[in-house]
Amino acid sequence: MSISMSTADARRRLISWLALAQPSFSDGADGVRELLARLRHIQLDPLDAIGTNADLVALARVDGIARGDVYRHLGPDEGGLSVSFEHFAKVRCILPASFFPWYRDHMPRVPWWKNGREERLGPDVLAAVLAEVAERGPVSSKDLADQGRVRKLDWHGWKSTGRAATMALEVLWTRCEVVVSGKDAAGRRLYDVPSRAFPQVAAEPSTGWGDWALLHRVAAAGLLPLAMGPWWTTLRPERKDGTVQRLVESGALVEVTVQGASRGYLALPELLETSPSAPDDRLRILGPLDPLLWDRKLVAHAFDFEYVWEVYKPASKRRWGWYVCPLLHEGRLVGRIEARAKDDALTVQNLWWEPGGERPLALTRALERHAAACGVARVVRQDTN
Repeated sequence: MSISMSTADARRRLISWLALAQPSFSDGADGVRELLARLRHIQLDPLDAIGTNADLVALARVDGIARGDVYRHLGPDEGGLSVSFEHFAKVRCILPASFFPWYRDHMPRVPWWKNGREERLGPDVLAAVLAEVAERGPVSSKDLADQGRVRKLDWHGWKSTGRAATMALEVLWTRCEVVVSGKDAAGRRLYDVPSRAFPQVAAEPSTGWGDWALLHRVAAAGLLPLAMGPWWTTLRPERKDGTVQRLVESGALVEVTVQGASRGYLALPELLETSPSAPDDRLRILGPLDPLLWDRKLVAHAFDFEYVWEVYKPASKRRWGWYVCPLLHEGRLVGRIEARAKDDALTVQNLWWEPGGERPLALTRALERHAAACGVARVVRQDTN
């Protein structure tokens, strides 16, 4: 099945599908857990200017939470059970614990994990680190017993640790023999064995990896581009092996064209069958890796908004700034903001409105909410100086 939709319809459906139209979650911890179940993937990034990307994804959708709560509420509960884990989906993400059986079954067989780490370590180090996590977990890499040094890995420009225990933990994590079950007070990841982190999870996946993972990835994106991109991470074989066509032919997926766009998309039938919610009047500060922004070409086409995250560009080549977040209001991307939360203030360094996008009152309210969520007492507007 294939359908065509207008850019206005694509905008409305994406905003509603990705829970950016109306408040639809409980406040606090329950709301964060409902959010993960709805979005399926919350993309991770360590940079923290006004909250990490995961914080910003949650703060744009859930009330009654603060900076850092997304990790606390998705980590171990009072009984020590985790409701989430971290692994690669569309790059590194927080994922629902219910996904783990598929990851444990599939990830050890993914060839691109075979990048030389295991050969550097040997089975004795891996076994020793796994035994220590099983005995002492949850535990951070810093607290593991010393297993000596190894030659650092340089893999496509990514340089790993030279500490053998930490490299072993990375290998065990990619194999799903250990999981990230939360963070300590210093923000370090805590690792545990799956049987203790979430014993409530079913022992075996109920279906095969390919269909299951593709359907969840499409649901996470709303409109998943058929063109190659990071949204196909861990699913490159399924893009070419007939899985897409088979799911379209069965009606589980729908091919979508957006009028005037050069690429096609995949959607769940529910995205097309559900009436989208009307946007509310809250101005939202979006994380730079919010699911609404995964496909920058679709954002440019459907929202008439050019967004490039320039944090890894040299300062001289940036058009906007280092950590710049889009502003969403009433179904439109109306501007960009660069800010920092530190020294008891949320300081707005730069603000760029789109033509006709000025929302001064809505922005003031958003900044006040965000300052409170970041635990700072005041808002400083350098952009008006």
